[in-house]
Amino acid sequence: MRKKDEREIPQFGFSEIKITGVQSKLLNRIVDVHLLIPQGEQEKYPLLLLNDGQDMEALKLKSIITDLVSRNEITPIIVAGVVAGDRLQEYGVASQKDYLKRGSKAKAYSAYLTTELLPYLIYKYPVDPTPTGRTIAGCSMGGLSAMDIAWNNPNLFEKVGAFSGSFWWRKRNSQSSFYSEQRDRIMHSEIRNGKKKDNLKFWFQTGTQDENSDRNKNGVIDSIDDTLDLIVELTKKGYRPFHDIQYYEMKDGKHNLATWSEAMSKFLKWAFPK
Repeated sequence: MRKKDEREIPQFGFSEIKITGVQSKLLNRIVDVHLLIPQGEQEKYPLLLLNDGQDMEALKLKSIITDLVSRNEITPIIVAGVVAGDRLQEYGVASQKDYLKRGSKAKAYSAYLTTELLPYLIYKYPVDPTPTGRTIAGCSMGGLSAMDIAWNNPNLFEKVGAFSGSFWWRKRNSQSSFYSEQRDRIMHSEIRNGKKKDNLKFWFQTGTQDENSDRNKNGVIDSIDDTLDLIVELTKKGYRPFHDIQYYEMKDGKHNLATWSEAMSKFLKWAFPK
């Protein structure tokens, strides 16, 4: 019989559960949620709440987390991926629609996550009831949504991750002669006009090929500019780069699931360190 190699990596696994057919009163639609529940004896686990849960497989989330936990690089976690409905209306900034009236249901979506889904997950599954380690994340518009929800619910979330976040979200068309980077980007104004939440930590990712647009013609694409400007607003509130704020810029990174999947390990090791 082969002697057990002490260097072998212990295996870790998930149970996959799909919550389907549940009607949300707040969103007035059926919301499906995809869950990854660790197979183990631990009583409670930290939670990753993910926008665009329909993309979990394309992001290779299960295999990435399984590998990281098996290598003892992150702690076991529960993942709840909320399948998107009308992204252009449910994602955004809860306090204000954009100039095309998008984000009209962002307030309802935020309320759904915080008052319907999260209490249910804590009641039904072995989710740690404290916000310690609890993280919300998303990609593109889902990243904007995650940032807004975390900023306005610091009692529920400790960390937020935004992959290529849509921080261009604005209340006036950028082609307007009255457009102002300072006044019109909605999430930036939320941070500028809000109060510091002492417990929050932030992780941002961009790719150098996220897009080609360069509104201010400074040679830096808008995705990177908008994210870096948001980080500036956070530092003005007293958040510290490299301690409270992490920024990961991927050379040749694109605005797609393959890039975000590639960045996922770095995010998870930041959000759920062993």
